[in-house]
Amino acid sequence: MSDAQLSIDRLKKVYETDDGDLLALNETSFTIGKGEFVSVLGPSGCGKSTLLLMAAGLEKSSGGSVTIGGKTVQKPFTDIGIVFQEHALYEWRTVLENIMLQAEIRRLPKESMQIRAYELLEQTGLKEFANKYPSELSGGMRQRAAICRALVHDPSVLFFDEPFGALDALTREQMRIDLEKMWLKRRPTVLFITHGIAEAVALSDRIIVMTPRPGQVDEIITVDLPRPRTKEILSSKKFVEYCDRITESFMRRGIIKY
Repeated sequence: MSDAQLSIDRLKKVYETDDGDLLALNETSFTIGKGEFVSVLGPSGCGKSTLLLMAAGLEKSSGGSVTIGGKTVQKPFTDIGIVFQEHALYEWRTVLENIMLQAEIRRLPKESMQIRAYELLEQTGLKEFANKYPSELSGGMRQRAAICRALVHDPSVLFFDEPFGALDALTREQMRIDLEKMWLKRRPTVLFITHGIAEAVALSDRIIVMTPRPGQVDEIITVDLPRPRTKEILSSKKFVEYCDRITESFMRRGIIKY
């Protein structure tokens, strides 16, 4: 892809264990275009989260390379936002103070960043909770705050590592809806890690389907569905066909067994 914002080239990860070397991720390559939402979907243990950490410069690779915006990633990359499965909010800081931490660390203009923070809080229904502490919020609200924190400095690339994994089914679905709405406003480049088939289809422009460990790209599926992905889209025949195609792929590899 000529306009690639994120490029993964033969990325590899080997862990040293007492029983010898363990190949977790095997020479994985793909690109993500500017403004594209791409999910990496695969079974537990296939190296999805490890791939994300290496792409963000938070973990050293055993081979291959990562470039973001044409720059090689060799250390933690600054022009990104990351949301993990756990919200990682500081309990002693209010919601607004947690979001504004980005401005403090990056020494960004406080006034403009605070305006942006309140815009995001408004979009996520958290404006009235700006001065509350994480312990006063539900799990879904805490994760919304974490997403606001990742977005406030308007990063070129967003990394999500199974951000809804710890949420109940109803909250998870609302979070998916909210995330798509937020993404559509500015369309940052997104790498989204998940093991949810329907979630990947509902959110993505393309899906990188991974093999079991050692993880590598099995196939790349382009999701040709209109946005926003409404209830009608998610119950359409085409949506079901995408989900079935991925399910059957996992069945062939013995990942899903009926």
